[in-house]
Amino acid sequence: MVTRVALLGSTGSIGTQALDIIAANSDRFSVAALAAGGGNPDQLIQQVQTFAPELVAVANADAADAVRQACPDVEVMDGPQAAVEAAAMGADIVLNGMTGSVGLQPTLAALAAGSRLALANKESLVVGGVLVTQAAADDQVVPVDSEHSALAQCLRSGTHNEVKRLVLTASGGPFRGWSADQLEDVTPEQALAHPTWNMGPVVTINSATLVNKGLEIIEAHLLFDIGYDRIEAVVHPQSVVHSMVEFVDGSTIAQASPPDMHLPIALGLGWPDRIADSSPPCDWTQAATWEFFPLDTAAFPAVRIAREVGQAAGTAPAVFNASNEECVAGFLAGQIGFSSILRTVETIVDEHRGSGFVPDASLSVSDVLAAEQWARARTHEILNRG
Repeated sequence: MVTRVALLGSTGSIGTQALDIIAANSDRFSVAALAAGGGNPDQLIQQVQTFAPELVAVANADAADAVRQACPDVEVMDGPQAAVEAAAMGADIVLNGMTGSVGLQPTLAALAAGSRLALANKESLVVGGVLVTQAAADDQVVPVDSEHSALAQCLRSGTHNEVKRLVLTASGGPFRGWSADQLEDVTPEQALAHPTWNMGPVVTINSATLVNKGLEIIEAHLLFDIGYDRIEAVVHPQSVVHSMVEFVDGSTIAQASPPDMHLPIALGLGWPDRIADSSPPCDWTQAATWEFFPLDTAAFPAVRIAREVGQAAGTAPAVFNASNEECVAGFLAGQIGFSSILRTVETIVDEHRGSGFVPDASLSVSDVLAAEQWARARTHEILNRG
């Protein structure tokens, strides 16, 4: 039986690699829907012509018209809710590879439709929190982030009660070993030069600030129901060990593979089965050294701040993420310096705690959206003041 996949974010890094997997395994997967923002209509048209989806969802109306003209036999939807419609169509798997918290409503729509959710859009889980975990059935969400895919694989080695700690690895980004003073003069070009991964600009900057690791700690807590005091992060520059699980008897199980997202994407599509030849394995005929270092939380405060907002839960993670997204855009536009990203985010998070915070017990989607809107507007006020 062929598994129907709705792919959200099809022209992005995750989406294009997912289509590699689908094309190489056409006997197992077909494309039911493609969703994209519309920034690259020519690429999207090529994907539609190659994979013949039932539905195409495009946020940008002009790009949607271009797809309609090039592919008249395919249903094309446009507008900000188009991706939600694609997620809700009832495909066997919805792979959410969108960037940012805009992925929350498609995530909820996929869960409501009963589709298995292969989740690469960590922000939707982080900002949605209990809204997502309560909507998901057992085993309905399969993580696609390399770290959480690694944890899911390692967790097969024992029961929940046998887990002592989750250990996420971080590459350290381009500024590993830099002091707080050195980070003051970082340029966007330097921050975008990631040493091991090829990602979009927002994720790449988040990796450089370690915000990405902070979001992943929140994500790990929500996915695996492990307390924050039992989730750690270590710097591993080689990006070969993607994460580890320490068990109560002292054993640590690690998942290792070369830095290539095809493997966790394939596992997300095929879970719990593995797809042969998804990614090249480690070459054990060559000498190699794997290093691990503690995080420098003084120079990189993102993980500390993320732990605090994760423990507060409610609307706090949404404010953290939204403010960070605006600060990243401001940094790339030259409005603020690299170190000001986290200083501004922490200011916004602290203000929200004092007024407007909504706890988990009464959280709604409208609360999350309102908190995000406030955080973006308040961040802009600070950015515009320079």
